[in-house]
Formats: sequence, structure tokens, C-alpha cells
Amino acid sequence: MEAADVLWAELTAGSAVPTASAAFTSFPADGRRGYVLLADRVVTTGQVGSDRWSVLAVEVGRAAADLTAMEMDRQDLVRIGPFGGPKREPGEGILLRWRERVTRKLQASGNSGQDARGEGGRLSHLAGIDWRRVLVERTSDGGGRAWWLPRALVRLLDAAEHAERQWLHATQNRTKVAELSSLFGQARAADGRERKSGPTTALRPYNGELKDHVYSVLSRKPGIARKVAEWACAVWGIASASVLDHCHEHGYVRAPVCQSCNTHERPDHLYSNDIRVAGHYRRLFDTHPADWLRHWHRCSGCRARTTLPLPHLAAWTAYTACRPLRPTHPAPRGRKPCGSLRVSWTGSHNAPRSCLFTVSVDLCPSGEHRVLARVPYREAAERFGAWLAEIAPEVAAAAGPDRLDGLPAQSRPVIADTSSGGLELF
Repeated sequence: MEAADVLWAELTAGSAVPTASAAFTSFPADGRRGYVLLADRVVTTGQVGSDRWSVLAVEVGRAAADLTAMEMDRQDLVRIGPFGGPKREPGEGILLRWRERVTRKLQASGNSGQDARGEGGRLSHLAGIDWRRVLVERTSDGGGRAWWLPRALVRLLDAAEHAERQWLHATQNRTKVAELSSLFGQARAADGRERKSGPTTALRPYNGELKDHVYSVLSRKPGIARKVAEWACAVWGIASASVLDHCHEHGYVRAPVCQSCNTHERPDHLYSNDIRVAGHYRRLFDTHPADWLRHWHRCSGCRARTTLPLPHLAAWTAYTACRPLRPTHPAPRGRKPCGSLRVSWTGSHNAPRSCLFTVSVDLCPSGEHRVLARVPYREAAERFGAWLAEIAPEVAAAAGPDRLDGLPAQSRPVIADTSSGGLELF
């Protein structure tokens, strides 16, 4: 394992993602579990002595090659906490649960500049990555702290957590199959009859069981986190769900989703009414728009009003409706879009006549900071309705003011403040 540490450090020396110098021998890595997590790969380990464990160098090389090929923009940040919600007891390295680990380490140290250490004072890393070197801490006017990491690193750690969960699930299944085979083999030897094993437990597809439920009520029910984990992610359907995604404006549950999807669709807030329109919106509005639109319109309030929550509508307006207005600059290969796209708004969706989106460009290479457009909320909503009918006609057909029959008889209050206890994502 000491030699693997040296190899990992050498192979990732030129990576944009900072790596730990002791990826195999420092907490929480432990080869005795049968695997070590490197970036988004699960590298298996084997016992070669009474207390010695080894790993194949070729597996380390593959993980290092994937990592060094990654690009990371250190200015494109995503808030990773703290978000509140119920706390779970510290794990023994299974599963990674990297957000909980980071929050726990930073809260314990009281200062993000101090070393975040694990058991016995050993340095703590995440899947071989030294996250402390790219962590950004910001303090609000009220004195509260918030921690941010580059978006590319957040995606990588989400993928690592998903890969570890899948590996453990497959290992547990193989163990169960081996045990069942042994038991059935003994039974066949005893009575001479062939027996078949029963069906294995699979994740349930989500079929709208939580439609019209209010998140602030449902999230307080005992055992809801365990029930959520029984569903497959309602967006991609391949991973186990871990959170209940909900509309922060209307308060309705959308669906159970995996942590990766929940992070991916969350707008990148700079302030409470300001969003940086980064590259991940390309997937939401260009590559797989019908999937996300179907998911967002699981909220009864958004579906009845044929619109999106205010931050999502603002991002859509900036990315889709105002993209042709964005200036470009000469680049080695053609022309490059100017600076960083940003959208802010005044007012609220509750007062659409006074709500206004302002789309602008920051960090212009020529030193300009220019406003591209000012779009009233109602105009943006009308544009979105037309785009929705073109991109996802099935979703548009289920929306509109004449589709109120599925809503509760008594209207739900709009939740304006989602920072109080019990309303944030758990």
C-alpha cells in the first residue's frame, strides 16, 4: 500500500484535481475492506500475508489516467453545505457520503484552514482527492458560513459515491447468492429434489406515489429516508434514490432522486436572487430537456401554471432566450462566447407584474460588464410555454390552468423561506 501511495502521487502529479499523497494508507482508505476508492473508480485489494494487502498497479494507473484527463474550473463553484436536516452517525468509511464527511470535518475544526483529520489524527481525504486545497469558505452578512467546491469536483465525488454504493450492493448480492447456493445445495443433497431461489429484491420504479404531497409534512414522517431509498432515481432510474426533490416555491414533492441528480438540477446561486448560468445548464436545456421538464412539472403548482420555479425560469431565460444576444471574442479556433453569463431578478413570482429578469455578462476579456436584456417575468413565462410545447409536447399537454383537477381542494401556501428547520433537503 505504501508503494501504491507513491505510484498514485507520481501518476497524478499533473492533474487539475489535487490528490492526496497517502490515498491508500490514510483515513478513510482501508485495504482490508477489499477495495479502495480512487476518484470515481473502485479498485479491489487482495491479502498477500497475515496483515499485508496489495493492489494491482494497472488499476491505479487506470484511475490516475481518468483523473488527469479531467478539466476543472476553480471559479465555477457549487455550495456543498451546510444545508441542515437530520444528522447521521459517522460511518466507518462505508459509504463515502462525502458531503457529510466534509461538513463534519469543517464543523469540528472550526476553521477550514486547519487540517481536517480523521480517526487517530490521520489526514482525511476523499477518494484519493485532497479537497481542502480547493475548498472555498464564504461568510454571509449574518455571520453564517457556507462551503463551496468546484462543480467538476462535486460531480466526481458524486460519481465516486455512486460507484462505491453499486460495488457494495453487487458484493452483498454475490455473498447472498453464494450463501443461498450453499443452503440449496445442502437441501438438494438431503431430499434429492431441485429447488429454485426466490426473486432478488430490486429498486422500485417511481410511479407518482408522492404526487401532491407537501415536503414540509412528508419529510417529518418517521422512516421516510429509508422508504425513499427503496425507490430508483425518478430521473435516470439506475441509481438508488437518496433525497426527496421538491419545489421550493410551491412546497410540493417532485420525486425521489439520487444525490447526483439533485445536485445537478439545483441552480447555481451566487446570492438569493442571482444565478451564474454555467455549462451544466446545457444538459438541462439542450441534451436531455424532456427528462428534466417532466421532472420539474411533477410539482402541481408549476404544472398548473405552465412554468418553472423562479430560479429555473431565470436560468432558462438567460441560457435559451438570450443566448443569441451574447457577444463573442476572437479565439484561436473561431470565436468564443464572452465572459460568464449571469441572471438576476427583482420581485417575486407571487407578483409577476413587478418581477423582472436582468441577463448580463461578467468577466468580459475586454473589461466590459454589459447587460444583454431585461425580460419581464410574464414575457419569460410565455416564451417558456411556447418552448415547452415544442420540446416536450406531452409535458405541455398535461400543464395549464385547465389542469387543476389534480390539485387539492384547499390551496397550499407558498413557502417563501426554505432556510428554516425541516424545509431544506435532508
